[in-house]
Amino acid sequence: MDTIKAVIFDMDGVLLDTEKHYFSSWLQASREAGFPFTKEHALMLRSCDAKVASKMMKEIFGDAFDYYAVRERRRQLVKERLETYGLEKKPGVEETLSYLRKMRIKTAVATATPLDRAREHLTELGLWNLFDKVVSAKEVENGKPAPDVYLYACKQIEEEPCNCIAVEDSPNGIMSAYRAGLKPVMVPDLTQPDEELKKLLFGCANSLTGVCTIIDNLLSKE
Repeated sequence: MDTIKAVIFDMDGVLLDTEKHYFSSWLQASREAGFPFTKEHALMLRSCDAKVASKMMKEIFGDAFDYYAVRERRRQLVKERLETYGLEKKPGVEETLSYLRKMRIKTAVATATPLDRAREHLTELGLWNLFDKVVSAKEVENGKPAPDVYLYACKQIEEEPCNCIAVEDSPNGIMSAYRAGLKPVMVPDLTQPDEELKKLLFGCANSLTGVCTIIDNLLSKE
């Protein structure tokens, strides 16, 4: 029977309360560029690999949509928002990580954010040294929803995917973890899972501490 040897977390929207800033900034940057960008379009881009996202946006808006130029403006807007509102942790981060250390379960981060920025943000909030490993999708060939970053994270912490839980907030992240063979657990942030996404989930929790309950329940059956 598979057991839980590690928990691998997405960063934005799971550990950090930053997805709201990305969401608003995608809307503003795209509308500034002259496109009828909606909330649904912004949600599609959560944790999405740039190559996939660029193609997807061109299919929706045509070749005039310069994804990389819009993304650069989005980055500027996110930076401004973080300077204004500050960087915030999601509730229950330390409590969850403390529980996992107590249970001798490894922890890692697999983020779509570049590693230097992930290090900066996690360090600012005192979280960087609480993980066994932090990896970025920029270190692998294909980002989420491809499985590459989760396979890489598992290799880095020397654990089989089937023995790892992935904690995600977005469909792209869930798909990445599922394709890599991990047990995807969703902690919803901006959206709840739809019926199709629910089929891929190992579990769903209202908060990070709910992940501890899922693990407790699983371990009690061993």
